[in-house]
Amino acid sequence: MIEEKCYHCGDDCDSSKIIFDNHTFCCNGCKAVYEILQANNLNEYYQFEIQPGVKSNEKGNTDFNFLDNAEIASRLLLYHDQDISRVSFSIPQIHCSSCIWLLENLTRLHQGVVRSVVDFSKKRTDITFKNSEITLRQLVKLLSSIGYQPNLNEVSESLTKLLDKSIYYKIGVAGFCFGNIMLLAFPEYLGIDESFNDFKSFFGYISLVLSIPVFFYSGIDYIKNAIKGINQRFINIDIPIALGMIALFLRSIYEILTYTGAGYLDSLSGLIFFLLLGKWFQQKTYDSLSFERDYKSYFPIAVNKIINEALVSIKIEDLKIGDKIEIRNNELIPADAVLKKGEAYIDYSFVTGESKPVRKKEGDILFAGGRQVGTKIELELVKEVNNSYLTQLWNQDVFQKEDNSNDYNSLSNKVSKYFTIVVLIISLFTFVFWWIKNPEIMWNALTAVLIVACPCALALSTPFTLGNMTRIMGRNGLYLKHTSIIEKLSNISSIVFDKTGTITHSGMMNVAYVGEKLSDLEKIAIHSLVTSSVHPLSISIKNYLKQKEVKKVVDFGEVAGSGLEGVVDGLKLKLGSAAFLNYSVDAKDEAKKSKVFISFNGEVKGYFEFDQLYRSGLKETIKKLGTKYDIHLFTGDNNSQESYLTNELNIKSLYFNQSPIDKLSNIKKIQQKGKRVLMIGDGLNDAGALKQSDVGIAISDNIHQFSPACDAILSATKFAEIPYFISLAKKSISIIKWSFIISFLYNVIGISYAVTGMLSPIVAAILMPLSSITIVVFTTFSTNYIAKQKI
Repeated sequence: MIEEKCYHCGDDCDSSKIIFDNHTFCCNGCKAVYEILQANNLNEYYQFEIQPGVKSNEKGNTDFNFLDNAEIASRLLLYHDQDISRVSFSIPQIHCSSCIWLLENLTRLHQGVVRSVVDFSKKRTDITFKNSEITLRQLVKLLSSIGYQPNLNEVSESLTKLLDKSIYYKIGVAGFCFGNIMLLAFPEYLGIDESFNDFKSFFGYISLVLSIPVFFYSGIDYIKNAIKGINQRFINIDIPIALGMIALFLRSIYEILTYTGAGYLDSLSGLIFFLLLGKWFQQKTYDSLSFERDYKSYFPIAVNKIINEALVSIKIEDLKIGDKIEIRNNELIPADAVLKKGEAYIDYSFVTGESKPVRKKEGDILFAGGRQVGTKIELELVKEVNNSYLTQLWNQDVFQKEDNSNDYNSLSNKVSKYFTIVVLIISLFTFVFWWIKNPEIMWNALTAVLIVACPCALALSTPFTLGNMTRIMGRNGLYLKHTSIIEKLSNISSIVFDKTGTITHSGMMNVAYVGEKLSDLEKIAIHSLVTSSVHPLSISIKNYLKQKEVKKVVDFGEVAGSGLEGVVDGLKLKLGSAAFLNYSVDAKDEAKKSKVFISFNGEVKGYFEFDQLYRSGLKETIKKLGTKYDIHLFTGDNNSQESYLTNELNIKSLYFNQSPIDKLSNIKKIQQKGKRVLMIGDGLNDAGALKQSDVGIAISDNIHQFSPACDAILSATKFAEIPYFISLAKKSISIIKWSFIISFLYNVIGISYAVTGMLSPIVAAILMPLSSITIVVFTTFSTNYIAKQKI
């Protein structure tokens, strides 16, 4: 069968239609896109939605030569090196699941594209590509060729503000006309018939004229959204509203022109006025409870700023262009900077997905999101910290869990989808019933049913509850990657703790050196080596030695869970476990306390011995959690603390001498028993375990260290609040359930009244936004209330 509409974009085909491959296309542009997709085995594009494409410009904008200019390109690129570049485009054409599917399969269109990720809500696509195989200009041409030309000229802030003001104009027009139409209808309201008959038709015509801008300007968005939903085979909430508006408008025109009645123009204008008023109030409420996370409020990274050759820890939002900072091994670069001192090997897997470290020399630009692998380096910022950029990186799909679903969001989405269908069926039966019984209230009853029923309240329950709770947890020291973590946190059954740096204080340990006396040069060498590491034991050794001079370390290396090595002034150092140094010790002797051995040029000279200080409130925290959850403890240390952990903390499941791989493997074994695991670690030697767990929380003392594998970051000062945060997660789910109940009750009662004809369309228009506002107020008040109730 040959289609009457374009197979690609859905537009009507005129006399110049093109028949190709048994399909009809409105222009050569749409046909060309179809051919490209067919040639690259991307036919699935047309299976997700009917006619999902965007009408393609046949001529297109083929002149993208300006993108070959390095200076212009640098303004668009988020990251660029010799091999890989990363860019984020605004693509306004994104509108459905087919768009998302196609854009995230650009790798099949061109082998130079490494990865493409779509943010549907912002209509943006984040693309990583190989410079040797495709240029920025060619990438833009590729997108343009399939109908998704990026917006290279972002909408200015002033224009955005102007567009935001349009709702005020629409409310103003609807309010003015509503007031005047009601004034003209007063004789009808008061029952004045005989003296009013001479003006009745005249007032009717004036009311009709006043209703035109209300319908075609103030209320036109509801009509447009309904048409879009129908075109995309999706029944949205605007469809019943649009049907109600059209029914009132057409019925009113008929009555006024045929002199059979006064119409319902006052109801129509009042309906649109109150709908817009509710929409404005809702938007104001949403804005005041914005959950858009940026680094200032949710991303707790601090850096060491160099001031007069001294290090001062500051928050990243306080950084300015020209500031000098120090970055140590495994620390994140917070903003674009120039390498001023040191040997840099930057791991950009956080930015591009490529994990191979890139060597950089002094004077080179280092991009935000890179991680130093090696000795410490000094940088000078050339850009300010990009608002939300690091958080955006954290939320990349490469760091997401395999199961990242949200049951309550899924439930509300499913209910909302079928809700409108049910409402349309009820409205049809209502119309037929009153048409037979009492045609005079037929239109009011129909319109009231269409308007009063609203799944919005149901759909808002989950995002507002979880969104506000995310903000509350952030204010209290637990920073979540995304809101769905709350639901997962509420479902955990087992908790796994790391030991060093998690249940013990990072860098706050009693340290003693045992062995041959260290010379001043050897102390400086050890100090220089541990300065480049952020491991708690390295920090403790650094604090113990109290050396001021720091020398250059070459061939620096850090093996997770084992130790450090490097060369200082020709002296080769190894610092770590006995196994890391290939040093044989008595197992019983080694198990007495935590030890870090030191060797110079292959000769073991002694070891540092540690008495670790446990966090305050640890015993009470474990006791609270132990009554509800299975508690496990993983540690790379020996079993010197087994007696205390077993007898004092009552932790029965202990795993000693655990490598990072061992920790990950044991998490899997616990999950295979049907348990949902919360892993709490420091993000250093347990990144794999954090990612494998159902919920991974990285605890951070000085908030320099950050692991993209974690789902949340917990300020170490809030360690004792872990039971409180889990309790908040559980109570949040209860609030969602109660919100669902309230939403259903509202709709049942509202529709019941509307069906009986006892509810006018104007009152229905007032009640519809009020239901959404009620849910927003309820979820916000409830989450704030439970947050104040300490367990």
